[in-house]
Amino acid sequence: MILDKILGNIKDMEDIHCHVERIYLESDELLKRVLRVTSDHGHEYGISLPKGSEMRDGDILFNDDHNMVVISVKEDDVIVITPRDINEMGEVAHNLGNKHLPVQIEDGKIIIQYDYLVEKFLQDLQVNFERKNMKLKQAFRHVDHSH
Repeated sequence: MILDKILGNIKDMEDIHCHVERIYLESDELLKRVLRVTSDHGHEYGISLPKGSEMRDGDILFNDDHNMVVISVKEDDVIVITPRDINEMGEVAHNLGNKHLPVQIEDGKIIIQYDYLVEKFLQDLQVNFERKNMKLKQAFRHVDHSH
């Protein structure tokens, strides 16, 4: 079966009275429009979304009122940085930007994919951070950049 559109998000539904089948994806796969996947029930699906589409955790790709196929994002190994003040935020952001690493900013925290060199850098600067596994709200994006 080819799943070719996003029908909504399960998080926006109040009552779910049908069977839910999940497709588990890595966060970077959310940026892909065309995928071949296997669900948690062992069913194979093709995903072929229109240009400009981007999947999110909880997106519904099939719903016939009895069965629903839903995207579920796997947790990522990340570093969550909690700067003490705006100066520390600027210093950390500047250094991460120089390394061209994609980051996400959420509630005053910087979230970055785990990298041992970044971990060492943060330890050397004595910046507050923790390494954890967490489900990201969106995929990390590399910004197209040239010098």
